[in-house]
Amino acid sequence: MIVGLGSDLVVIDRIERALNRFGEKFARRILTDSEMQSWQAGGKTAAWLAKRFAAKEAALKALGTGLTQGINWHQIQTSHNAVGAPLIEFFDVAAKKLKSLGAETAWLTLTDEQNMAMAVVILEGSHK
Repeated sequence: MIVGLGSDLVVIDRIERALNRFGEKFARRILTDSEMQSWQAGGKTAAWLAKRFAAKEAALKALGTGLTQGINWHQIQTSHNAVGAPLIEFFDVAAKKLKSLGAETAWLTLTDEQNMAMAVVILEGSHK
C-alpha cells in the first residue's frame, strides 16, 4: 500500500545560479557528508545537484512534513545501488516520521532533461 507520495520539479539553471552565488556553501546546506563526498569527487554538475534537491523535496512531500517538525535536508540521503538505481534513506526525525506512516520501503526515481530535473518518491508499507 502506498502511504506517501511526493514529486518535485527543479529548474537546473536555478541551482546553477545558487552555486555561482554561494558556491560550495549552497551544496553543503542540502547534501549529507556522504553526498558531499560524491559531489566533490569530480564531474558532478548542477544537474546532479538539482536531482538531489528534487529528491529531498519529493521526500519531504511524501512524508507530509516539508522542512518542519524538526526535519532537515541532512536527514534525507540519496545514493545508488550496484546497477545505478537511485536509493533514498531517512535518518533521525525523518526516519521516525517514516516509521509512523507505516512505510517499510522508500522508492526514488530521478531524471533530468534539458533544463529540468525531476524526482518522485513513493513510500510503501502498511497503513497505520
